Amino acid sequence: MAADGERTTYVVVDGENIDATLGASILDGRPGPEQRPRWERLLKFARDTFQQPAKGLFFLNASNGHLPMSFVSALLAIGYQPIPLAGGPGEKVVDIGIQRTLDALVNREGDVLLGSHDVDFLPQVDRLLTGDRLVGMVGFREFMNSQYAPLAERGLKVFDLEDDVRAFNVVLPRVRIIPLADFDPTRYL
Repeated sequence: MAADGERTTYVVVDGENIDATLGASILDGRPGPEQRPRWERLLKFARDTFQQPAKGLFFLNASNGHLPMSFVSALLAIGYQPIPLAGGPGEKVVDIGIQRTLDALVNREGDVLLGSHDVDFLPQVDRLLTGDRLVGMVGFREFMNSQYAPLAERGLKVFDLEDDVRAFNVVLPRVRIIPLADFDPTRYL
């Protein structure tokens, strides 16, 4: 909860996963600064959508002993808490940190918006769906792991970084999946 007792939305970001999906699956190469999400828009989206304060937690892999300080400074300036984690070789420190954070949120009041496509968080997301909180995932809808789909029946919301959050200053070269209910053939004729 916020300091004044108001409910909070925890925005938990797996930046590595979003960046890897953007680079490998959409851009076919490392994204340039102008092609990366504007993370402040995600916090605004969370505040507007969930109608309450949002606390941003951005997880970073610092196992190599190096942190991109300009990026860390930018995250701080826009309201995120950077969480740099280090571990041993091959240890998925970001995933482990996010899993532990989601586990801790099960016993706290507040809503959760997870920025990732990774199936490694499925058990935690499942446990968060208690019916008394809003739980969402945000990323690129067509790359969200399909194992999350059944959780929609229990209330999981999936948001698209480009279409819903409008987190980019550029149009990304991608083919979007169109729900049949929204299909308008005249747009293609």
